[in-house]
Amino acid sequence: MENINTIQNIPDTPKKRIVIIGGGFAGLELAKKLCAKPFQLVMIDKNNYYQFQPLLYQIATAGLEAGSVSFPLRKYFQKYKNAHFRLGEVLKVNPEKNEIVTDIGSLRYDYLVIATGTKSNFFGLENIYKNALGMKSVTDAIYIRNYLLNNLEKALNETDTNKISNYLNIAIAGGGPTGVELAGALAEMKKYVFNKDYPELDLSLMKIKIFEGSDVLLNGMSAYASENAKRTLEKMGVEVLLNAKVTDYDGEKITLDNGQIFNSKTLIWATGVSAAKPDGFHHQSAGIGMRIKVDRYNRIAGYDNIFALGDVAFMETLDYPNGHPQVAPVALQQGKLLAKNFQNIIKNKPLREFTYKNKGTMATIGRNSAVADLPGIKLSGFIAWFLWSIVHLLSIVGAKNKVFVLIDWIYRYFTYDQSLRLLIKHKTTHSE
Repeated sequence: MENINTIQNIPDTPKKRIVIIGGGFAGLELAKKLCAKPFQLVMIDKNNYYQFQPLLYQIATAGLEAGSVSFPLRKYFQKYKNAHFRLGEVLKVNPEKNEIVTDIGSLRYDYLVIATGTKSNFFGLENIYKNALGMKSVTDAIYIRNYLLNNLEKALNETDTNKISNYLNIAIAGGGPTGVELAGALAEMKKYVFNKDYPELDLSLMKIKIFEGSDVLLNGMSAYASENAKRTLEKMGVEVLLNAKVTDYDGEKITLDNGQIFNSKTLIWATGVSAAKPDGFHHQSAGIGMRIKVDRYNRIAGYDNIFALGDVAFMETLDYPNGHPQVAPVALQQGKLLAKNFQNIIKNKPLREFTYKNKGTMATIGRNSAVADLPGIKLSGFIAWFLWSIVHLLSIVGAKNKVFVLIDWIYRYFTYDQSLRLLIKHKTTHSE
């Protein structure tokens, strides 16, 4: 049953109300550009913080604190009386009533912006959904860190070689940037950290594997980047299996589409995403990958006052017939342009079409090693790694976060140490 109560303490004003669902790259960029403009803004997110997803793998591998890549959303709205944030989950959109229904109540809008991003896509594989570890949020990354450290502790209490190996083995499904960066970080921990923390363990039993369903790593980047990444990872001791699709996982055994079986108590799912969109839109708005079909103004097909941004949006252009890549620069550029177009709307000026300015793609592999496809040039090694570090450091939200991340990176660079190897468990209740 729908919650018919109105979300409280958001006053009705003469200003047009823009409701933004999602506080990620696109939603936050849009809000930042409109906070001081003549609109009433309401942002709704199921978390009260923004998270910098490109560095989640460093939380999962004990390199960064969760707070270093997160930022409280309410802090952005402190200075603006016309901006509001609500912690909640949107259940449904009622376009005919210009309202959304959430778990904390309903809310009317003049303009609605869907910026909800993506969620892990397990392709209907129920066992994988139940047993694999996804990594789409800070919470997921912390859980992976705890899970990996706990397995090392359990391995210490075993004497059977096969059981020890199962606890130590780490499998990653997906050879995109997340899978490659995660595998590289884990290989460095094995070499520089685990051998010191767990001298009693035979780490030669630990195998780090990437299962990639296509015939290349970093699909979407250049052949140069793909081959370089594969070669570097293999030098680091990572086993890369191409044309290897994971079809089943029971928590112990990983089954591939060719029938091969690998044993591991850890499978990290870093392949496949689907749009995380609310219900309520008609079938005409459905695009490739469950994304919401939008026009060149990011307006959802069939609606005049509803827009979608970033990963959840599917915009077909001549250069991108299958939609834009689901990366942060697209989301940021769309958020910035939509903010200008909202101002054009109230000024009765024509809207500007979105054109993606691709400034390049990068992925880090490990210490002093990365690949970068930049306009007119392809880089690898230290230079690419240095550029990757600068770009990501500047992209982190919050001056304090930038400083903390830089300090952590410098410390790790000179000490070869991941200092946040904390196994933090939740407190059990009496009922548990």
